[in-house]
Amino acid sequence: MMRSLYSGVSGLRTHQLRMDVIGDNIANVNTVGFKRSAVTFKDVFYQTLRGGSANTMNLGGTNLQQVGLGVTLDGISVIHTQGAAALTSNGTDLMIQGDGFFRVSPDGGTTKYYTRAGAFHFDNAGYLVNADGLKVLDTSGAPVQISAMADPATMPRSFSIDKLGYVHYVDNTGTAQTLTNPISVAKFSNPGGLEKVGQNLYAETASSGAPGNDLAPGQGSLANTTIIPSALEMSNVDLAQEFTDMIITERGFQANARTITTSDQMLQELVNLKR
Repeated sequence: MMRSLYSGVSGLRTHQLRMDVIGDNIANVNTVGFKRSAVTFKDVFYQTLRGGSANTMNLGGTNLQQVGLGVTLDGISVIHTQGAAALTSNGTDLMIQGDGFFRVSPDGGTTKYYTRAGAFHFDNAGYLVNADGLKVLDTSGAPVQISAMADPATMPRSFSIDKLGYVHYVDNTGTAQTLTNPISVAKFSNPGGLEKVGQNLYAETASSGAPGNDLAPGQGSLANTTIIPSALEMSNVDLAQEFTDMIITERGFQANARTITTSDQMLQELVNLKR
């Protein structure tokens, strides 16, 4: 069979994968904290028809003769650029300005996930949680909690969160209080290596490495990182870029389909030689 048939099939498969990624990016254009992904291709192995040779006294050198056998996926990279800010006027909505991720946990701190989506709220026990009930962790690894909110008799009069992640509130006696530890932010040396697990969450992997020891916004390696209250970070998907990539991918898919069609026509001519 013709090599071009297999090359064309590999082109169809890889362009379909790229279209799948583009479709996911566009679907999440309004997902809070979403980071777009980008696909790259690479060529696969080659069949050598003739090896190269060095020059001799009488003849010059010759180059290799090789035929490529198609294309395959090189990688799917998550692009962790900052998304636009959307003001919400909700005091528990938080946005990270700079590097890092909020730490959240489904079991009080033993299991940790990471997210850029800061759509939080205080539950009936005074814990700061996301929409799925995962608790936000402070720099000590404990859940952020205003314990006074657990009892209606001691409900605080008001609360606020500052740019360094400290939670302030006025208790029922009118006394200003501040939680000891601020909301934590974890920074990875290779955020592109984090695993997307759904629900706007990332999980640590061997590729991402462990987060740094600095967890307090505005300090150490997080000196340029702050928390913006009453705002959310929107998706970093650029529709103009995605639609452009979609057109390029569609044309690449069509061209590879045409390669298969043309190869089939050539094979048909061979079959018809006997007539």
